[in-house]
Amino acid sequence: MSAREQKVQVVAEIKDKLSNYSSAILVDYRGLTVAEVTQLRSDFRSKDVDYKVYKNTLIELAAKELGFDDLIPHLEGPTAIAFGVKDPVAPAKILTESIKKLKKMELKAGVVDGKVIDVDGIKLLAELPSREELIAKMLGSMNAPISGLVNVLGGTVRSLLYTLNAIKETKEA
Repeated sequence: MSAREQKVQVVAEIKDKLSNYSSAILVDYRGLTVAEVTQLRSDFRSKDVDYKVYKNTLIELAAKELGFDDLIPHLEGPTAIAFGVKDPVAPAKILTESIKKLKKMELKAGVVDGKVIDVDGIKLLAELPSREELIAKMLGSMNAPISGLVNVLGGTVRSLLYTLNAIKETKEA
């Protein structure tokens, strides 16, 4: 495969990920040690986030083809992209936590649901609860009325048992 064919293939891969994944966060990864990058990749894998380093020229070609022209000014210096496969919040959370902890890296821009967002948008996205947290809250809300009903019904049965037991004790006495 020629170099040109490889580049065309990489641009197609970037376009596919930018258009089909729930989010993409561009980050400048300068200053990270090998151990820090390894830990970051491990964190990403645990949250089903695809993290990859691409050449800026290839990202620019993909962005132009998709109409994400607002990404192009952010393509300076080394660029890696963290793609949220299912949860759009996961890459933003992991990156902002890593930046706070390591005091390295720099957020550039992102794409969420086909819209380009800036660094402030990424920080707001990171503050949102994750998909799993939202599902847990929803299930907890749905479970609360059922638990209440079980307690009420259980209380009625307990009251009936206490009453029957009291009647039994009075008859025995």
